[in-house]
Amino acid sequence: MTNTKLYTIIYVVLFASATVQVLVEFAGVAYWTAFGLIIVLSAVKAVLVAAYFQHLRWEPRSLTYLVGIGLAAALALTLAASYSIL
Repeated sequence: MTNTKLYTIIYVVLFASATVQVLVEFAGVAYWTAFGLIIVLSAVKAVLVAAYFQHLRWEPRSLTYLVGIGLAAALALTLAASYSIL
């Protein structure tokens, strides 16, 4: 059975962090400070979505590690592609 209260709290946290990201973008904060904050908030949101909405929180750890390895590979390929453009 789904826990509606838990999903509501996670939704509110995701909504609030998205709002903070927009506010940081328009606040006139230094570029690298804003960039770092937005990256951290995006990572937190990605972990929450993967853990709860994609149900990785309740899956066996081996499946979670498999998804983590796929994510690391995708990030590595993206980083390599961004350096090859320069």
